[in-house]
Amino acid sequence: MDRSLICTSSKDRDPYGEMKIFAGSASRGLARAICRHLGVPLAQSETKIFSEGNIFVRVLENVRGRDVYIVQGTEQPVNDNLMELLFWIDAFKRASATQVTAVIPFFSYAKGDKKDEPRVSIRARVIADALEAVGADRVLTMDLHSPQIQGFFKIPVDHLYAGPVLTAYFRKLNIPNLVVAAPDVGFAKAAQRYADLMNCDLVIGNKNRPDHEERAEILDVIGNVQGKNVLLVDDFTISGGTLIEMAHACKARGALDVYACVSHGVFSRGSAEKIRNSPLKQLVLTDTIGHWPEPLAENCRRISVSRLFAEAILSIHQRESVSRLFDTQVEPELVEVCDDTETTLDDRSIVGPR
Repeated sequence: MDRSLICTSSKDRDPYGEMKIFAGSASRGLARAICRHLGVPLAQSETKIFSEGNIFVRVLENVRGRDVYIVQGTEQPVNDNLMELLFWIDAFKRASATQVTAVIPFFSYAKGDKKDEPRVSIRARVIADALEAVGADRVLTMDLHSPQIQGFFKIPVDHLYAGPVLTAYFRKLNIPNLVVAAPDVGFAKAAQRYADLMNCDLVIGNKNRPDHEERAEILDVIGNVQGKNVLLVDDFTISGGTLIEMAHACKARGALDVYACVSHGVFSRGSAEKIRNSPLKQLVLTDTIGHWPEPLAENCRRISVSRLFAEAILSIHQRESVSRLFDTQVEPELVEVCDDTETTLDDRSIVGPR
């Protein structure tokens, strides 16, 4: 008999019951790091893709009566990873887990938060409805492109911010005469939090994006960057285009070195060369995304937010407040630089016809 399927509840050691953390194929590296901080093993599971594209998931441990966390981002391939997440939640609920928390480090479709054109879908709302329909009890995510998406859910959503970790990295560098720059007005409020954490001024770019093409034009920079080092901040980048255009605009106005940081480095094919040849001295991203179609550019650095997710998971499990983690300064010595950059979808088994 498989001993892993026998209930061995540890309520005598943990008054809140046993916690199990699983990883989908998109986020195994981050999940392993979270488990390392929590001092628990990563629970056993498997994902298979059949030759016609069907996704199959299987839980390999007993989760009856357990508090379950499934770490699965929705980066490339977005729709495959999203469907896999839905299947995981359904599997846990059918296996009688007490509570299932969807830990979604990067919530794709977050830009689809409104009906700003005729006859279009509010895609983020569709995803929220789907997660609730399969039985998710809670969502834990980071830096939603539109924070109001939390209101699309009828279940609790805990929204973490990467800003404290990213700014801790740059405080460690001790860059002199620094200003924080938002690439557009839409990110200005969030960028102000970065500037407050860095104790420096904020400048704002005036960006124009004429259509759905992944390109933007910086029309002007509001604020003084002459003779200053600049830190560009944003929630995510797909091609690096906005950051690169803003870097050129700052350089043209007399800026010295230009750095950038984003919570989610999505990076489509071809972005590495653009970033490598750009004025960006360094682009820092987090490990919310672990797979890209090509290796990162040499001027990219990746730092971990696993400790932040681990603290949030522990708080949820112990029925404590998560808000203490918002905008709290992180000590620079606690910043972890990632060396295990993954570039391929090697955490899924590809199997032949059934």
